[in-house]
Amino acid sequence: MEMTLPVKAVLAADSLLGEGAVWDAGRRILWFVDIKRHRLWHFDPTNGSNGFAEAPDQIGWAVPAEGGLLLCGLKDGLYTFAPETDTFTKLTGIPGEPATNRLNDVCTDPWGRVWFGSMDDGEREGSGRFYVFDRGSIRPAGPSGITITNGPAVNAAGTRIYFTDTGAQKIFVADLSEDSVGEARLFADTGALFPHAYPDGPVVDAEDYLWTGLYLGSCVARFSPEGALVATVPIPARDVTKLAFGGPDLGTAFVTTAIKNMTDADMAQMPLSGSLFAFPAPVAGVAQTLAKLG
Repeated sequence: MEMTLPVKAVLAADSLLGEGAVWDAGRRILWFVDIKRHRLWHFDPTNGSNGFAEAPDQIGWAVPAEGGLLLCGLKDGLYTFAPETDTFTKLTGIPGEPATNRLNDVCTDPWGRVWFGSMDDGEREGSGRFYVFDRGSIRPAGPSGITITNGPAVNAAGTRIYFTDTGAQKIFVADLSEDSVGEARLFADTGALFPHAYPDGPVVDAEDYLWTGLYLGSCVARFSPEGALVATVPIPARDVTKLAFGGPDLGTAFVTTAIKNMTDADMAQMPLSGSLFAFPAPVAGVAQTLAKLG
């Protein structure tokens, strides 16, 4: 079940809360965020060049969007980001969201809709829920009453969407179409498999299998479409957050990690924590659709 692959730290980002890895096929770079440092990172795997833009607040995610922009989820709502000028521009707040919440994770579907979750910034209250941003309109969609949301993730055909309840150590799945989203049902009880770790950001590969980072788990895990655990890949960091497939053939797995809850003793044991990692993926990923803004 455990796969031994050549995992390498490719960027010493020192991320307090590295998250939101996503491949930008147009620019051939990886984007990811450090939520707590308010940083939007870019990384070019061909030459290692990298850098970050300072966001105006906690930034949970960024996805490539139409018009050469990125769509970003910040603590107080949705923004666009123009990479050429490092400029953030607010689009809209999230109606009904408490001021104590922030946005956390994201995906796009084949129609260019953007699915994302909110959560209590203090990680205590069950005030989080999921939304869909559909060409300028935001509406609740999916489970609610969650302390820490992660995902969603959508398969290539757009027929399934996965929602993660990190605190409950559970991943849910619902049927999806261009017109509707079904009731969420249990997909995997990761707490039964990894009692001391928590499922974080999910993504679906080209074989319709789901990958998830495992916070406090030092690995990523792969699940079959039926919800069976089929493989783990050890990562030399304690708190593993999000995996994304990138590179020209989507054959490289990039993994973000975090250090915000680690002590000096923890860091001495796993000094590469907080880095961006990469390894050759045993299965390629799926191209992501650009977010439609209007």
